[in-house]
Amino acid sequence: MPGKNALKIYVEKGFYHVYNRGVNKLPIFFDEQDYRALLSYIDLYLLPKQELIERIKMNNLLSEEEKNKRIAKLLFLDNFYERIEILNYVFMPNHFHFVLRQTDKNDMKLFIKSLFTKYSQYFNRKYMRVGHLFQGRYKAILIKKEEYLLHLSRYIHLNPKELLKENKNLFDYPWSSYKLYVKGNGPKWLSKDYILSYFKKDQDLGFSSYQSFVEGYKEKSERETDVYEKLIID
Repeated sequence: MPGKNALKIYVEKGFYHVYNRGVNKLPIFFDEQDYRALLSYIDLYLLPKQELIERIKMNNLLSEEEKNKRIAKLLFLDNFYERIEILNYVFMPNHFHFVLRQTDKNDMKLFIKSLFTKYSQYFNRKYMRVGHLFQGRYKAILIKKEEYLLHLSRYIHLNPKELLKENKNLFDYPWSSYKLYVKGNGPKWLSKDYILSYFKKDQDLGFSSYQSFVEGYKEKSERETDVYEKLIID
Protein backbone atom coordinates (compact mmCIF):
# COMPACT_ATOMS: atom_id res chain seq x y z
CA MET A 1 0.00 0.00 0.00
CA PRO A 2 1.48 3.39 -1.00
CA GLY A 3 2.61 5.63 1.85
CA LYS A 4 0.86 8.84 2.76
CA ASN A 5 1.09 11.41 -0.07
CA ALA A 6 3.12 9.01 -2.23
CA LEU A 7 0.37 9.03 -4.87
CA LYS A 8 0.49 12.41 -6.54
CA ILE A 9 -1.86 14.63 -8.51
CA TYR A 10 -0.02 16.45 -11.28
CA VAL A 11 -1.62 19.63 -12.58
CA GLU A 12 -0.40 22.54 -14.67
CA LYS A 13 0.66 25.59 -12.65
CA GLY A 14 0.09 23.65 -9.42
CA PHE A 15 1.61 24.52 -6.04
CA TYR A 16 3.08 21.57 -4.10
CA HIS A 17 4.54 20.75 -0.74
CA VAL A 18 7.34 18.29 -1.56
CA TYR A 19 9.24 16.40 1.11
CA ASN A 20 11.12 13.22 1.95
CA ARG A 21 13.55 11.86 4.53
CA GLY A 22 16.51 9.53 4.67
CA VAL A 23 16.00 5.79 4.50
CA ASN A 24 15.43 4.44 8.03
CA LYS A 25 15.42 8.10 9.15
CA LEU A 26 19.18 8.27 8.62
CA PRO A 27 20.94 11.56 7.80
CA ILE A 28 20.99 12.87 4.24
CA PHE A 29 23.35 15.73 5.18
CA PHE A 30 26.45 15.35 7.35
CA ASP A 31 28.36 18.57 6.83
CA GLU A 32 28.25 22.00 5.21
CA GLN A 33 29.58 20.64 1.93
CA ASP A 34 26.54 18.38 1.60
CA TYR A 35 24.07 21.23 2.04
CA ARG A 36 26.01 23.39 -0.39
CA ALA A 37 26.12 20.55 -2.91
CA LEU A 38 22.34 20.31 -3.00
CA LEU A 39 22.03 24.09 -3.39
CA SER A 40 24.53 24.00 -6.25
CA TYR A 41 22.47 21.33 -8.01
CA ILE A 42 19.35 23.46 -7.63
CA ASP A 43 21.28 26.28 -9.31
CA LEU A 44 22.27 23.86 -12.04
CA TYR A 45 18.68 22.95 -12.86
CA LEU A 46 16.88 26.24 -12.20
CA LEU A 47 19.19 29.05 -13.31
CA PRO A 48 19.35 30.09 -16.99
CA LYS A 49 21.90 28.02 -18.91
CA GLN A 50 23.62 31.11 -20.26
CA GLU A 51 24.24 32.37 -16.74
CA LEU A 52 25.73 29.02 -15.76
CA ILE A 53 27.93 29.03 -18.86
CA GLU A 54 29.24 32.48 -17.96
CA ARG A 55 30.07 31.24 -14.47
CA ILE A 56 32.13 28.42 -15.94
CA LYS A 57 33.95 30.77 -18.30
CA MET A 58 34.81 33.11 -15.41
CA ASN A 59 36.19 30.32 -13.20
CA ASN A 60 39.93 30.89 -13.23
CA LEU A 61 40.59 27.64 -11.37
CA LEU A 62 39.53 25.58 -14.40
CA SER A 63 41.60 24.83 -17.47
CA GLU A 64 40.14 25.68 -20.87
CA GLU A 65 39.74 21.97 -21.55
CA GLU A 66 37.77 21.46 -18.32
CA LYS A 67 35.64 24.54 -19.04
CA ASN A 68 34.73 23.18 -22.46
CA LYS A 69 33.83 19.78 -20.99
CA ARG A 70 31.55 21.35 -18.37
CA ILE A 71 29.85 23.60 -20.91
CA ALA A 72 29.25 20.64 -23.23
CA LYS A 73 27.62 18.66 -20.39
CA LEU A 74 25.54 21.66 -19.40
CA LEU A 75 24.16 22.10 -22.92
CA PHE A 76 22.73 18.57 -22.82
CA LEU A 77 21.27 18.95 -19.33
CA ASP A 78 17.49 19.13 -18.95
CA ASN A 79 17.05 22.60 -17.46
CA PHE A 80 13.91 23.72 -15.59
CA TYR A 81 14.40 27.49 -15.70
CA GLU A 82 10.96 29.15 -15.86
CA ARG A 83 9.37 25.71 -15.46
CA ILE A 84 9.86 25.37 -11.69
CA GLU A 85 9.64 28.09 -9.03
CA ILE A 86 10.66 27.38 -5.43
CA LEU A 87 8.73 29.38 -2.83
CA ASN A 88 10.27 27.93 0.35
CA TYR A 89 12.81 25.33 1.32
CA VAL A 90 14.45 23.88 4.39
CA PHE A 91 17.13 21.20 4.57
CA MET A 92 17.31 19.32 7.85
CA PRO A 93 19.86 16.65 8.83
CA ASN A 94 17.59 13.75 7.80
CA HIS A 95 14.81 15.34 5.71
CA PHE A 96 13.90 18.22 3.42
CA HIS A 97 10.89 20.33 2.49
CA PHE A 98 10.10 22.42 -0.58
CA VAL A 99 7.12 24.45 -1.63
CA LEU A 100 7.23 24.81 -5.37
CA ARG A 101 5.12 25.71 -8.38
CA GLN A 102 5.36 23.89 -11.66
CA THR A 103 4.39 25.14 -15.13
CA ASP A 104 3.69 21.93 -17.04
CA LYS A 105 2.07 19.02 -15.22
CA ASN A 106 5.19 16.87 -15.59
CA ASP A 107 7.81 19.45 -14.60
CA MET A 108 7.88 18.68 -10.88
CA LYS A 109 8.43 14.95 -11.16
CA LEU A 110 11.18 15.44 -13.76
CA PHE A 111 12.88 18.12 -11.68
CA ILE A 112 12.75 16.21 -8.39
CA LYS A 113 13.98 13.02 -10.04
CA SER A 114 16.88 14.84 -11.71
CA LEU A 115 17.84 16.81 -8.60
CA PHE A 116 17.85 13.97 -6.11
CA THR A 117 19.35 11.41 -8.45
CA LYS A 118 22.29 13.78 -8.82
CA TYR A 119 22.47 14.46 -5.09
CA SER A 120 22.24 10.73 -4.23
CA GLN A 121 25.10 9.99 -6.62
CA TYR A 122 27.19 12.70 -4.97
CA PHE A 123 26.34 11.44 -1.47
CA ASN A 124 27.00 7.77 -2.21
CA ARG A 125 30.29 8.59 -3.91
CA LYS A 126 31.47 10.83 -1.06
CA TYR A 127 30.57 8.41 1.73
CA MET A 128 31.40 5.25 -0.21
CA ARG A 129 27.95 3.75 0.17
CA VAL A 130 25.47 2.01 -2.12
CA GLY A 131 21.71 1.77 -2.20
CA HIS A 132 18.85 4.18 -1.74
CA LEU A 133 19.44 7.40 0.15
CA PHE A 134 15.78 8.34 0.60
CA GLN A 135 12.83 6.54 2.15
CA GLY A 136 10.93 5.60 -0.97
CA ARG A 137 9.69 8.07 -3.55
CA TYR A 138 9.29 11.70 -2.59
CA LYS A 139 5.94 12.83 -1.18
CA ALA A 140 3.98 15.71 -2.70
CA ILE A 141 0.78 17.42 -1.60
CA LEU A 142 -1.10 19.55 -4.12
CA ILE A 143 -1.99 22.86 -2.44
CA LYS A 144 -5.51 23.45 -3.66
CA LYS A 145 -6.08 26.80 -1.94
CA GLU A 146 -3.50 29.56 -2.18
CA GLU A 147 -4.27 30.84 1.32
CA TYR A 148 -2.74 27.62 2.65
CA LEU A 149 0.63 28.71 1.22
CA LEU A 150 1.13 31.25 3.98
CA HIS A 151 0.67 28.74 6.81
CA LEU A 152 2.64 26.08 4.98
CA SER A 153 5.49 28.54 4.56
CA ARG A 154 5.47 29.20 8.30
CA TYR A 155 5.42 25.49 9.11
CA ILE A 156 8.44 24.85 6.87
CA HIS A 157 10.44 27.78 8.19
CA LEU A 158 9.85 26.71 11.80
CA ASN A 159 11.42 23.28 11.19
CA PRO A 160 14.91 24.16 12.49
CA LYS A 161 13.63 25.67 15.73
CA GLU A 162 14.62 22.72 17.92
CA LEU A 163 18.12 22.61 16.40
CA LEU A 164 18.95 26.20 17.30
CA LYS A 165 21.21 26.93 20.24
CA GLU A 166 20.26 29.46 22.89
CA ASN A 167 20.29 33.09 21.71
CA LYS A 168 20.10 32.01 18.06
CA ASN A 169 17.32 33.20 15.78
CA LEU A 170 15.47 31.24 13.11
CA PHE A 171 17.15 33.31 10.41
CA ASP A 172 20.54 32.17 11.72
CA TYR A 173 19.84 28.68 10.38
CA PRO A 174 21.76 28.68 7.07
CA TRP A 175 19.93 25.90 5.19
CA SER A 176 16.51 27.48 4.94
CA SER A 177 14.92 30.16 2.78
CA TYR A 178 13.72 31.97 5.92
CA LYS A 179 16.78 34.21 6.25
CA LEU A 180 16.24 35.29 2.64
CA TYR A 181 12.65 36.26 3.43
CA VAL A 182 13.74 38.30 6.44
CA LYS A 183 16.98 39.83 5.19
CA GLY A 184 16.28 39.96 1.47
CA ASN A 185 18.13 38.82 -1.65
CA GLY A 186 18.46 35.16 -2.60
CA PRO A 187 18.87 33.13 -5.80
CA LYS A 188 16.78 33.90 -8.87
CA TRP A 189 14.89 30.62 -8.54
CA LEU A 190 13.45 31.59 -5.13
CA SER A 191 10.02 33.18 -5.63
CA LYS A 192 9.19 35.07 -2.43
CA ASP A 193 6.47 37.35 -3.79
CA TYR A 194 3.70 34.76 -3.48
CA ILE A 195 4.11 34.78 0.30
CA LEU A 196 5.25 38.35 0.93
CA SER A 197 2.36 39.74 -1.11
CA TYR A 198 0.04 38.84 1.78
CA PHE A 199 1.74 41.56 3.82
CA LYS A 200 1.38 44.16 1.06
CA LYS A 201 -2.32 43.65 0.51
CA ASP A 202 -5.00 45.26 2.64
CA GLN A 203 -5.59 42.11 4.68
CA ASP A 204 -6.30 41.79 8.39
CA LEU A 205 -3.59 39.26 9.22
CA GLY A 206 -2.81 40.83 12.55
CA PHE A 207 0.93 40.94 11.77
CA SER A 208 2.97 43.76 10.31
CA SER A 209 5.61 41.57 8.67
CA TYR A 210 6.33 38.04 7.58
CA GLN A 211 8.87 37.66 10.38
CA SER A 212 6.34 38.61 13.04
CA PHE A 213 3.85 36.18 11.49
CA VAL A 214 6.30 33.26 11.57
CA GLU A 215 7.76 33.91 15.00
CA GLY A 216 4.76 35.40 16.76
CA TYR A 217 1.85 33.29 15.53
CA LYS A 218 0.34 31.45 18.50
CA GLU A 219 -3.21 30.35 17.91
CA LYS A 220 -4.59 28.04 15.24
CA SER A 221 -8.18 27.58 14.22
CA GLU A 222 -9.61 24.10 13.59
CA ARG A 223 -9.21 24.70 9.88
CA GLU A 224 -5.55 25.64 10.26
CA THR A 225 -4.91 22.71 12.58
CA ASP A 226 -6.23 20.40 9.88
CA VAL A 227 -3.82 21.94 7.38
CA TYR A 228 -0.88 21.43 9.74
CA GLU A 229 -1.78 17.78 10.32
CA LYS A 230 -1.56 17.14 6.59
CA LEU A 231 1.99 18.51 6.55
CA ILE A 232 3.47 16.06 9.04
CA ILE A 233 5.86 13.51 7.52
CA ASP A 234 4.50 9.99 7.96
